[in-house]
Amino acid sequence: MRTPVILLFALVLLLCPASPALAQGQFRVLVVAVPNRYHHDYTVVARPRLEQMARQHGFDLDWSWNTAPFDGDLSAYAAIMLLNTPGDELAGAQRGALEAFVRGGGGVVAVHRALIFNPSGGWPWFERLVGRAFRIHPMVQTATVRVDDPDFPAAFGLPARWIWSDEWYEFGPPLVEGLRTVLSVDESSYDPGRIWPGQQARGMGAEHPVAWYHAYDGGRVFVTALGHPPAAYDDAAYLQHLYGGLWWAASGRGISGRAGD
Repeated sequence: MRTPVILLFALVLLLCPASPALAQGQFRVLVVAVPNRYHHDYTVVARPRLEQMARQHGFDLDWSWNTAPFDGDLSAYAAIMLLNTPGDELAGAQRGALEAFVRGGGGVVAVHRALIFNPSGGWPWFERLVGRAFRIHPMVQTATVRVDDPDFPAAFGLPARWIWSDEWYEFGPPLVEGLRTVLSVDESSYDPGRIWPGQQARGMGAEHPVAWYHAYDGGRVFVTALGHPPAAYDDAAYLQHLYGGLWWAASGRGISGRAGD
């Protein structure tokens, strides 16, 4: 008599929708990856790796090749990742949508090309969200990255000194107070002047941040200048760096006991 009961129970499970707790991940993330002249090859690697990251860590991920999601409702998302997608891709009401999302407590992860806004001063709110204004970068080179804040999740999986190859963005002074540097690059380990003819880069000196975070306008923002080479998105250490920042931006977890975190 038990067999029909078990079969009936299994049939009920198949026909009934799963509860939200079982059907949904711990949070939902929107990744916006608008291809551009200098950043498009990376997407072939990045999308499957980020989708794998979502499966591994149990969160939901929506991917967009354009900014259309900013024309709709963003309230389902805990965080938005601007993957090599700068703020100047957003126009009109889309900018207001991002501002409202952040003011409602949403998190933003700005990756590499997302740090460059043209023209400078075109959207002051977004530039303050990033926290620093991009100036220039030399050619891709190998350098030593230092972990300045080992207690932030984006640094958990990294050694104190990390060998990495990337475009070493240079920035102006902070545009807001409260930026916390997570990683910096040792300028003595590469040549800041190795650049294309007609351009000039001088470096930033002893303090050259390449990843930071802050609380901004009601939300949480994690910024990493790393992520130019397509191969970066196939690197376990880089992906752990990226997920650590995303986890904090989406949930606020990972760094207990700090004001404003």
